[in-house]
Amino acid sequence: MGGMSGPLLRAEGLGFTARGVAILREVSFNLHPGAPSLIIGPNGAGKSVLLRLLHRLLAPSAGRVVSAGLGRQAMVFQKPVLLRRSVAQNIAHALSLAGIREPARIPAALEEVGLPHLAERPARRLSGGEQQRVALARALALQPDILFLDEPTASLDPAATRAVEGIVARAAARGMKIVMTTHDLHQARRLAGEILLLHRGRLIEQAPAETFFSQPQSAEAQAFLRGDILE
Repeated sequence: MGGMSGPLLRAEGLGFTARGVAILREVSFNLHPGAPSLIIGPNGAGKSVLLRLLHRLLAPSAGRVVSAGLGRQAMVFQKPVLLRRSVAQNIAHALSLAGIREPARIPAALEEVGLPHLAERPARRLSGGEQQRVALARALALQPDILFLDEPTASLDPAATRAVEGIVARAAARGMKIVMTTHDLHQARRLAGEILLLHRGRLIEQAPAETFFSQPQSAEAQAFLRGDILE
């Protein structure tokens, strides 16, 4: 991953329509290696749909997603879906589906998220924060080139949120590309290398995080940073 200079992913004129409603319209951008890219915007902006299009869980109604041919992607959702199995078996199942037969990845992934002591516990009996860390461990065990995170801390308390953010920051520091949606501007300031602002299904602004927060270019970005409700 380290030697790449071109984009990891390109969105070219992405559009998505459901039940006659346009959720995304003509969204185009490049995602490059490096610090996390955070997709922000008000509720209903299309953030989650965009992430699913990039991860190819949905097919676009228009446009396309072009990748650099890297091997693996993974995604973690706001509410993790865990099997009625132990924590370790949840990770083993994900590895098996991906055709990976390296059992040593399981304890390594649990160590990354600070849960090695819970390997044999039933995953669904853990706290919400612990379940989200299991979902992260399951994704990290795949050693993806790109990790998509859809509002991974939206339902967590502050302590669990900080734990998840630490895991994300460490993964990014190792060279994993993080693409994450959030509605939390404070979180975006803490984690982002670049910001993509969506509003009403359109990409309004893409900029380095420092530039976005200090010199937002669009009226929508300025309003969003002020906390105004975007019309």
